[in-house]
Amino acid sequence: MELTWRSYPLVLREPLRISRSSMAGRDAVQVTVSHDGVSGHGELVTSNYQRLDLTTAVTTLVGLAGRIAGYLDPETLHADLSTLAGAVPPGVRAALDAAVHDLVARRAGVPVHRLLGLRDGTPVGTAYTLGLVAPDAAGATARRLVAAGFTTLKIKAGDADDLARVAAVRAAAPQARLLLDPNGGWNAEQAVRLLEAMAAHRVDAVEQPVPPGDPDGLAWIAARTPVPVVADEDAVTVTDVRRLAGSVAGVNVKLAKCGGITAAREIIHVATGYGMDVMLGCLVASSLGIAPAVHLSARARWVDLDGHLLLADDPWTGIGGHDGTLRLAGTSGLGVTPAGTGDRAVAPR
Repeated sequence: MELTWRSYPLVLREPLRISRSSMAGRDAVQVTVSHDGVSGHGELVTSNYQRLDLTTAVTTLVGLAGRIAGYLDPETLHADLSTLAGAVPPGVRAALDAAVHDLVARRAGVPVHRLLGLRDGTPVGTAYTLGLVAPDAAGATARRLVAAGFTTLKIKAGDADDLARVAAVRAAAPQARLLLDPNGGWNAEQAVRLLEAMAAHRVDAVEQPVPPGDPDGLAWIAARTPVPVVADEDAVTVTDVRRLAGSVAGVNVKLAKCGGITAAREIIHVATGYGMDVMLGCLVASSLGIAPAVHLSARARWVDLDGHLLLADDPWTGIGGHDGTLRLAGTSGLGVTPAGTGDRAVAPR
């Protein structure tokens, strides 16, 4: 068994501003696990919020390489992965988890979702994220996205234009499902007040309206608004989900946040067991980084897997999404391949 990696930049088509930061790009690392001439791939992306930079990622991979070399086959490594990588940063763990799933599924000749015992990869709609831009710009973008085929739009919030921005997007996309994400940029009273004012615009759900670390605040908001409240940064582990049961409508499961496919499946199982809905979310990443979550999309009420659509140039292809619908290629493993010159699609501007 061999673990290798390479880093590369991911540049956004335009900067994405949210309530706590603005981003123009990320560093990414392709993680590859190889055995007997077959390779599986995963991807991690750097994140200031998660305190994962390129140096930390590579240092962690260097520490794992020797241990992985001692495994005789990827199936045994797959079974041991939670123990082997349990203490490493979740973004690194998620990339390694994806690479091992990809390798095992390729060796078995099946897509990852079939390896997991899930139904065939039916095409699924994804949300597209609109950052903190002026209301008229948000409306214009929403109009173009709907014309391209998107039926769900996610609106970032957390500034003085929140209500006007939602109104502009709703006017431009009267039939679209609207998701709202302040990234913890509101306080509890403000959240209730704004959600009440936005009721006429038919918001489908709101993610993490208050800063993480206050699950009681989430519960207080959820009890006072008809808009489903979805925990994001407050729902990282199974323990978090159990703590939130009965107080919020759902949880946002991000593989880079929880540690990969294996951890995400456990969280989804526990959340649905408590009657909570699931949102599948992501960080900005290439199609390689987004693909593992697409294989779990049958388990989600809300799918927000647009990280690759925000890039100026996606180095991988195979999951679509540029018309608002994600489609797995149906090939073995994760189903993504390096993008060749001339076959890279660009989302509507």
